[in-house]
Parts: sequence; C-alpha cells; structure tokens
Amino acid sequence: MEIKEKFGQKVKELREQKSFSIEQLANISNVDRNYISDIEKGKRNVSIEIMEKIICALETDFTTFFNDNNFKK
Repeated sequence: MEIKEKFGQKVKELREQKSFSIEQLANISNVDRNYISDIEKGKRNVSIEIMEKIICALETDFTTFFNDNNFKK
C-alpha cells in the first residue's frame, strides 16, 4: 500500500471517529471537500500544509497521527 493510501485511510478513520462528514471536515480544515474525498481514496499527493490543516481539524498532531503501525515498514 502506498503512503498516500495509508494517509487517506487514517484521515477517514479519524474523521469517522469524530462523527464528521467530509463536508464538516472540509469546513473545519478549510480544504475542499472533493480534495478530502480524493485524499481518503488515496488519489492525492498531499502537501505538508494540507496535512497540517487536516490533522489539526481532526484535533490531533503529527506525532500522534503518524504513530501508527500502518506507517511503519
């Protein structure tokens, strides 16, 4: 699995844990909802700035977000 797919899965998992719709996450993060949908599907290479917006909107931080066995080889 590619890193962009792993990132997208984690975004979706955390979004659903928060009971956010894609639209709600888009509004909170100020990232287009179609872009977030594509991220969750593993179709987008995400810039560090967009990562920061999404991770902050999900009320976590980079360390916590990436401290997951899915990101370890």
